[in-house]
Amino acid sequence: MSSGRQRIPELEVIEFTGAKSIAEYSRRLRALGRDLAAELDASAEEVQAVLSRQKGHPLLLGVDVRLRARRVARRLKRCAESAQGVATEAVRFNEEFRIQFADVITPRPVRHQVFDFNDDNG
Repeated sequence: MSSGRQRIPELEVIEFTGAKSIAEYSRRLRALGRDLAAELDASAEEVQAVLSRQKGHPLLLGVDVRLRARRVARRLKRCAESAQGVATEAVRFNEEFRIQFADVITPRPVRHQVFDFNDDNG
């Protein structure tokens, strides 16, 4: 599958061959989502601080610039929340797999009724 973009190497190398590979994919996806969320959250604070130091309208004493900077940073905060959602859904992906395919992962023991030819009761 090539759309001209690079895929995420940490996820691309995992082939879905069984329950362990699904769990590993879920684990790595969760880690990527959490890392991305942390990065975006830190960047939002940095962007807000940098933009807040810009010159605004002289009569507003920089209040206008701080408000605009907060609005811009809020978008990155939303991205961070979405990335945290990716991490959460990665865990749910593995849980749903285990629920839907529990019977295949750990099949129920088949109980065979044994016919006793030597039973003299009856």
